[in-house]
Amino acid sequence: MGKSVSIITPTFNSARYISETITSVQNQTYQDWEMLIVDDCSTDETTTIVAAFATRDNRIKQYALERNSGAGVARNYALEQASGRYIAFLDADDLWKPEKLEKQLHFLEQNQLSFTFSFYDCIDENGVSLRKRIKAPQIVSYRQLFFCNFIGNLTGIYDTDYFGKIPISSFRKRQDWIVWLTILKKIKTARPVPESLAVYRVRKDSISASKWTLIKHNYRIYRDFHQKNKIQAFCCMIGFLFTQLVIKPRYTEQL
Repeated sequence: MGKSVSIITPTFNSARYISETITSVQNQTYQDWEMLIVDDCSTDETTTIVAAFATRDNRIKQYALERNSGAGVARNYALEQASGRYIAFLDADDLWKPEKLEKQLHFLEQNQLSFTFSFYDCIDENGVSLRKRIKAPQIVSYRQLFFCNFIGNLTGIYDTDYFGKIPISSFRKRQDWIVWLTILKKIKTARPVPESLAVYRVRKDSISASKWTLIKHNYRIYRDFHQKNKIQAFCCMIGFLFTQLVIKPRYTEQL
């Protein structure tokens, strides 16, 4: 019988961080989980490190793609293997606080929800706090999410009894946003656990570190996923930029 939570983690040259990430899962106060780690053809020691954890803890499942295909493909492969009722996501350089799963699952049950997320804190590449907490509106609508991804990938959990397994896009970037949009298109609004339960690592080479790269990938989502023409996608980008510059900063708290 499968665990109640399946945690999906893609890896690619993640040797520097993956031990800390896995340990943050093992330190959860809620222990009924499986962690599905799919490697996307790493050339460092990532697979050796993961194998050592998997040998000692049978809840950690290790897989590998045959060719480098991107995080979306790796996540989708993990999703196919998942046996848990709930699907959660954690990238190979991010961390969960110890009560993350316990508090979110309690919040889901208490409020009879099929999906939730939480706030999160930010650290730099060396694990030093950036003294920044990313929050979200108490109710996030599909329209709000359309112009701004308020939901951190490392915080989202959904119930497969309600949604089934939601396929993950093969787009190289922004697959998490597409998953959340798919969910909110069905349930209309989502509520976060109103506290920080995870820690996001801001890296110099990450998409979040480059606003121009973020704009390019968001434009592609409007064009290819939402099937907007060039003019419509341009108008959507104006709304996106307004939200990024005016609305979203209101939900960033300095610690």
